[in-house]
Amino acid sequence: MRFLIILAACLLTACGTTPRLDREFGKSVRQVREQQTLDPHAIYNRSLVNGLDAQAAAAAYQSYQQSFTTKEDQSNAFSIGVGKR
Repeated sequence: MRFLIILAACLLTACGTTPRLDREFGKSVRQVREQQTLDPHAIYNRSLVNGLDAQAAAAAYQSYQQSFTTKEDQSNAFSIGVGKR
């Protein structure tokens, strides 16, 4: 009988509220997002944001896409400095 009372008490405490944990829920996500923001005031002053203009960004993206389709010659990759005296 004593075991059942202790077991019931343990099970009922598992249903208790956790106000401290509820209050801090999502705190780590907000903290990481704030740490990854370069300039939190950039939304008000867009001239301070680092980046590329449209033409440079398009050229960089095109070059990146072409790097997967263009094969480079790697015939001398393993013979650098071999056989030369």
